[in-house]
Amino acid sequence: MSGDVRITVTRTLSKDQQARRERLLDAARDLALEGGYPAVTMHDVADRAGVARATVYRYFATKDHLLTEVAATWAHRITHDIDALAVGETPVERLTALLERIVEVAASERTLTSAIIQAVTSDDSSVDAARTVLFLFVRDRLSAAIGDPVPDRDDVEIVLGHILLAALVSLASLHRPVDEVTAMVRTGGRLVLAGALAAATPS
Repeated sequence: MSGDVRITVTRTLSKDQQARRERLLDAARDLALEGGYPAVTMHDVADRAGVARATVYRYFATKDHLLTEVAATWAHRITHDIDALAVGETPVERLTALLERIVEVAASERTLTSAIIQAVTSDDSSVDAARTVLFLFVRDRLSAAIGDPVPDRDDVEIVLGHILLAALVSLASLHRPVDEVTAMVRTGGRLVLAGALAAATPS
């Protein structure tokens, strides 16, 4: 999967339209950083981006759709240097380096993390396509970090994705200490990979 940012708008955007869309995403991200989910309104996003309020709805159907797209840009931003992050000689070492990095950034931006988690887990149907793209991207990053062939890889990636989501919810919604959440993803990653490898080893 490409590392390029993928969007849910189906039409081709001109350079001006793409720039306008990026301003809206930046405005939503800044508002979420400042005040979390309640601070992000389509009205305030338009004002912050310097566009007409109706313009926001040309690109994003709802607030949760907008914040899910913010989540996608957030995920790309913190994993763009995946090759540098994927340190270590074993799949476990490379995977845990990535998971710990995500937790570290999420903990440093808890208001933003809380806002995007609330949007991504919304039952708003307008989120579905953007959420699918986001989850597939995260799976791709997890796969790249693991590197080596692993039995039942699809299942492993899905389980790891759920562990990561649980970790972000623990940080943002349950306000668990970052050390505890870091230990959770480290242990979870190790156990999932060890289990997959053990299941493939003849007894």
